[in-house]
Amino acid sequence: MPSTMYFPPIGSDVWETVSAQSLGWDVSKLNEAITYAGIKSTFGLIILYKGRIVTENYWNAWDKNKVYYIASAGKSVTTFLAGIAQQEGQLNINNKTSAYLGTGWSSAPFAKENLIKVKNQLTMTTGLDYNVPDLDCTTPACLAYKADAGSFWYYHNAPYLLLQNVIANATSTNYNTYTKTKLADKIGMQNYTWYSNTLWLNSRDMARFGLLILNKGTWSGNQLMTDQSYFTAMTNTSQNLNDSYGYLWWLNGKASFMAPTSTLVFPGMLNPAAPADMIAALGKGDKKIYVIPSKDLVVIRHGDDTGDAVLGPSSFDNAFWTKLMLAVK
Repeated sequence: MPSTMYFPPIGSDVWETVSAQSLGWDVSKLNEAITYAGIKSTFGLIILYKGRIVTENYWNAWDKNKVYYIASAGKSVTTFLAGIAQQEGQLNINNKTSAYLGTGWSSAPFAKENLIKVKNQLTMTTGLDYNVPDLDCTTPACLAYKADAGSFWYYHNAPYLLLQNVIANATSTNYNTYTKTKLADKIGMQNYTWYSNTLWLNSRDMARFGLLILNKGTWSGNQLMTDQSYFTAMTNTSQNLNDSYGYLWWLNGKASFMAPTSTLVFPGMLNPAAPADMIAALGKGDKKIYVIPSKDLVVIRHGDDTGDAVLGPSSFDNAFWTKLMLAVK
């Protein structure tokens, strides 16, 4: 069993593997979990242990080079980049959003718009009205005042989309370029692009990002995220409304959770079958980057809707982890 963390080299397809047998895992149970994923419109599935590939599976004529959109799982990439911009002194998440977008970016009254901070965009607490025809619309007319920032949690996509503009304006850099120089080049993400505000990645690049998060923003000795207070805040409960939400990361192991499209608070853990310390980047159509520090695991699931999905969490999460945890020792 490997004792050290492994990072796949930059600029290479070489990636160390480790067998499930050598880890003491139940191979038949692992195969059951893989089979389940495969019949649920999964096209790419990778499980890493301490950075090494335990299993890598593709369906639907995919391979390791197939690039596909990851939907809202890309939000978790954006929040990492926001942290980089802040540690470099170009962004302050406690500043009002209008400091980076200019006043009048919403149709909220001036005083109410000024209550909205970048942190509210990171935590889905802008207070902007979600009863609009298009939750992706970012024109001021679509961004109306509902309540003061911080007073309610709702999974509203438009304020998140504008966060990409906040980072680009704060850093005076094209967002694709910023992603390349501050993240992709540093961890070897080779096949990526932001297209219409949505990130497209191959399965291995999703796994690379998950491995970076497993190591708290450090890649093979290179500490990208030096601001560990930001990293801690990003991966822990960020407000007192939805226990299971950090800075655009979903958190397991909490007493309750809220879900996209809903204003209800549900009791219990987000994913009862998974380890309590799991954090996850979750996207529509069951795009998943699961990170489990206690198990040294990164699991990515790429593909299309499993038939049980919403915008983030879905019943696939619990069913898959029920099976996987029977295999993992």
